[in-house]
Amino acid sequence: MRLIIVSGRSGSGKSTALDALEDNGFYCIDNLPAGLLPDLGELAMMHTELLHPLVAVSIDARNLPSHLQRFPELLEEVRARHINCDVIYLDADDETLLKRFSETRRRHPLTSDTRSLAEAIRDETQLLSPIIDLADLTIDTTHLNLYQLRDTLKLRLLNKPEPGTAFLFESFGFKRGMPVDADVVFDVRCLPNPYWKPDLREFSGLDQPVIEYLDAQVDVEEMYQDIFSYLNKWLPRFAASNRAYVTIAIGCTGGHHRSVYLANRLGEALKPILKNVQIRHRDLS
Repeated sequence: MRLIIVSGRSGSGKSTALDALEDNGFYCIDNLPAGLLPDLGELAMMHTELLHPLVAVSIDARNLPSHLQRFPELLEEVRARHINCDVIYLDADDETLLKRFSETRRRHPLTSDTRSLAEAIRDETQLLSPIIDLADLTIDTTHLNLYQLRDTLKLRLLNKPEPGTAFLFESFGFKRGMPVDADVVFDVRCLPNPYWKPDLREFSGLDQPVIEYLDAQVDVEEMYQDIFSYLNKWLPRFAASNRAYVTIAIGCTGGHHRSVYLANRLGEALKPILKNVQIRHRDLS
């Protein structure tokens, strides 16, 4: 059996996540009381007609606070039954969550006559801290629309051809903000920028003209070799520590040329070594 627990602050995309999982064969339950987790796992395993049952549940601030506080021991009970369980936490910055609520006119589950929306969003982090601390994968949805979130979930959760740590090599542009869910970040803005070459500006780091230009730069090659040596040595140790997901982020100014080139080159070079390697370009439209 595989169980995915989806949590996160209100407005972060939990409903979208459940919809995406349901579309990919998961039986989904919204707002499950956390205290029922162990019973759910046991019942799902008893359905003999399902050889490999897939179940996803959301657990969030609508739960009783006492149940949320017990989440670590409840999760331990589930995993003691040898259930393959991933805890996914979605979040976005406070400003984005405020904007999403104002646009949809939905009521936040923690708001009241004495608690404003901004206060509810802030307090929700504290309430969900037992889940945050145990999340296998955290996804920042601040800059993701509905379709990008679906694609990210499919890549991270459903595209794991082999067991073990899933490594994501992600390019990004600093001008849109650094990904807060990254485990390792490399800043490559010091490298020659193809953007300033008029004949290369409209291409990306996946296109041959940009690849050939960056391949010819001594600084680029030195940067690549240094990063490769570091990752080749240390990423297998991340895997040995039983991490389910590791994100390596490579950033340049716009997220179109240098970071794309290096994230793609590093990911492809490390695939034979790490096996579970995924590549994503956050800001490449």
